[in-house]
Amino acid sequence: MISKYSKWYHPYEPDKKYEKKVAYFSMEFGIHQALKIYSGGLGFLAGSHMRSAHELKQNVIGIGMLWKYGYYDQARNEDQTLRTDFIEKTYNFLEDTGIEVTIKLHDNPNVKVRAYVLKPEIFGSVPIYLLSTDIDGNDFLSRTITNHLYDANEITRVSQSIVLGIGGAKVVEALGGADIYHLNEGHGLPAFYYLKDKGIKKQQLAFTTHTPEKAGNEERDGRHLNRCGFFGRMLSDDELAKETVNGGMINYTVSALRMAKKANAVSKLHAVVSNDMWKDFDKICKIIPITNAQNQNFWQDNQIKKAWEKRNTQAYKQRKLELKKQLFDEVLDQTEKLFDPNVLTFVWARRFAGYKRADLLLYDIERFKKLISNTKYPVQIIWAGKPYPMDYYAIDIFNHLVNYSKTASNLAVLIGYEIDLSKKLKEGSDIWLNTPRITREASGTSGMTAAMNGSVNVSINDGWIPEFEKNGENSFVLPELDHNMPVWEQDKLDANNLYDILENKVIPMYYDNPDEWNKIVFQSIDDVIPEFTSHRMAEQYYKELYK
Repeated sequence: MISKYSKWYHPYEPDKKYEKKVAYFSMEFGIHQALKIYSGGLGFLAGSHMRSAHELKQNVIGIGMLWKYGYYDQARNEDQTLRTDFIEKTYNFLEDTGIEVTIKLHDNPNVKVRAYVLKPEIFGSVPIYLLSTDIDGNDFLSRTITNHLYDANEITRVSQSIVLGIGGAKVVEALGGADIYHLNEGHGLPAFYYLKDKGIKKQQLAFTTHTPEKAGNEERDGRHLNRCGFFGRMLSDDELAKETVNGGMINYTVSALRMAKKANAVSKLHAVVSNDMWKDFDKICKIIPITNAQNQNFWQDNQIKKAWEKRNTQAYKQRKLELKKQLFDEVLDQTEKLFDPNVLTFVWARRFAGYKRADLLLYDIERFKKLISNTKYPVQIIWAGKPYPMDYYAIDIFNHLVNYSKTASNLAVLIGYEIDLSKKLKEGSDIWLNTPRITREASGTSGMTAAMNGSVNVSINDGWIPEFEKNGENSFVLPELDHNMPVWEQDKLDANNLYDILENKVIPMYYDNPDEWNKIVFQSIDDVIPEFTSHRMAEQYYKELYK
């Protein structure tokens, strides 16, 4: 039987405002706990976008990758430190569309790419087409391309971009083509080269940039990429010279910005930074701000929503206690520690990268010990997050926190930071800590979904926060530092400011002035909804990026 999804199809008539056919390419999608094809914020963002596109009846489809082993499964060694497991995933809820395309990779002219579809009724998203090379007829090497999200092997990483970009573009062709091709980050860049050759016009190409610093933007040797099949055909030396920067390199972001009609940064601050960062390159398109957001229906607890809408403080507190108990059952199961729902609980949880400074609270260990042993104002702290499996610096920080917290009854480090645990942490925390080095966070979205559930942001003023914060009214914000300052000085000052805010404002208010605290909680929900919901974002994409 031929799948309905072997052609462009939605189970609804698209809304007139959103009729343009949009194919949205992303290396990862965080749609549901059971579909482990994401690593962190980029995936969570793409997942929320695809949910809102469905709820708003937009004519959008997702194009992604079917990762055989996902990102990785987070486990523990005998001493509780981090262990990375790679376990094969099989998803019987995906449907084979029957679409198979071939791409040229390196010296192999016939690598097969198969498209499977996540249908809207499964998890409430628009159709998402997931590509796999793990199919009969491919040689062993080709079959391994879609094994690991962000594979550590550089050549495999290039191949993954070609599969997503050119394989994805060919799948969209098989579906009947799109009006707009939107790349979420530069991973799928080969799509733009392939589509340009096929006569797709510049005004049909849109791009989202997520990185606030040059180093984070992929850059690879142009001649090597040419041999790999990155451009969809062999470019001549003259053609290649026009594409390269910095002495023969292809910068994925620069190329995408040159080929797209319009691009967006992921917060207002990030748009300023991005326009400044790329201004010296010629033929760059305009970069407008469309701030990241998250899906309210998926992320906000329903009873918290009702209590907030009715301004019912009592119902809110009651529900918050229940949610804390649910989170603390997880803490007990993983760490054998009994946390108290009546105690102020901080959570630091997100992708575990070094610049996000999970260990900032431990900077001044004497001051930290005082903070966690204050019997008048008790606190509990939970850390969670997945370091990249080859990022040994981040893994070392994770393990340091595990070892430090082992014997403390009110500190816990949790594993398995995926969608379900992320939800529990946001619903069950009182304080959401966000401590990246300033200017390093393009947007950050975990604080948005925390705020939706009454968890108050204590944060560096970076990314989306400047658009949201009313310091002392809906959040607590650390004083801004000069980002040119040496990092050890930044860490020292930020740590001292963080202790000051917690010791003098946050903790005393929670215990001594609960009415004031609840005002902040409700104000925080007021200010995050609808402004930081992905309905606003999905609508803005149509109005501003796809026009």
